[in-house]
Amino acid sequence: MARVTVEDCVQRVPNRFELVLYAAQRARDISSGAPLSVDRDNDKNPVVALREIAEDTVSIDHLGNALIKGLQKIGEADEPEDEIVETFAVEQELAREHLVADAEDELSDDDDSDLDSEDEPSDADLSMVDED
Repeated sequence: MARVTVEDCVQRVPNRFELVLYAAQRARDISSGAPLSVDRDNDKNPVVALREIAEDTVSIDHLGNALIKGLQKIGEADEPEDEIVETFAVEQELAREHLVADAEDELSDDDDSDLDSEDEPSDADLSMVDED
């Protein structure tokens, strides 16, 4: 078969950079087992991909969507973030409980010290008792 040229493909995809991306995506699809829409004729996957684009046997929109999907990051990163947020919330709640407990202890210590000073007799009180 005659060689495929970029000029044959540029009629379908005017931007040469996009053409390269689409042809590379189609070549990856072919490598992973996608059915061919043209005869192979002993050509390698990139040449077959360019021939398919030139002969308008593949959807450019489909290639564009597959390319975008292939470049996107998988959503697995969301799960650890959720765990981190939950862990952070638990740690905040524990810190709040600790602060409340410390504040209650401090208040009870202040109340105890006031009571202790009132309950303990002073030296003057003791000297009165000794005189009797």
